[in-house]
Amino acid sequence: MLSGRRLDLLDPSPIDIEIEDIAHGLARVARWNGQTAGPLPFNVSQHSVIVESFCSEMKPGWPAKWRLAALLHDAPEFVIGDMISPFKAQLGHQYKDIESRLMQAIHLRFGLPAHLPENIERLIKRADQASAYFEAVQLAGFDPAEARKFFGAPRGIAHVEIKVMTTLQAQNAYLTRFRELTKSLAA
Repeated sequence: MLSGRRLDLLDPSPIDIEIEDIAHGLARVARWNGQTAGPLPFNVSQHSVIVESFCSEMKPGWPAKWRLAALLHDAPEFVIGDMISPFKAQLGHQYKDIESRLMQAIHLRFGLPAHLPENIERLIKRADQASAYFEAVQLAGFDPAEARKFFGAPRGIAHVEIKVMTTLQAQNAYLTRFRELTKSLAA
């Protein structure tokens, strides 16, 4: 990692994970395999910030630790990349095991339970799908009916216009939101 840490992907340790490495990596991972309109790719850092904001909108007053979990929901992708769901399914349990071990190490590093409660996972997934819907329609060429078929219609979320950030803007937005949430946790 750029921080100088050496991360064992098969046996990740929480002490080898730094938020700067996560933000840096996610800002350089394109969502939709880069198949989006516009001069800039839409990246996972910006997506993660949107998902966290959707969770807050759907569940006002949600504790900071669960909002942090929402921000980190795709954090393993900082080293394994963003693969489309059908491809992940074909890779099977081996991929899911690696992703799960990374997520557990990330959660533990930042004071979250290794495994999130099911209701927390569900809300984060709902926010993730809402973001995917808006991304699909605005950036990936889907018409609204097609996006609803794959991701469902966003519920409990106001319409958002996505303005794609540069890599540096997205990385900074991610780190800023992380620091705000961890400051709330410490208070």
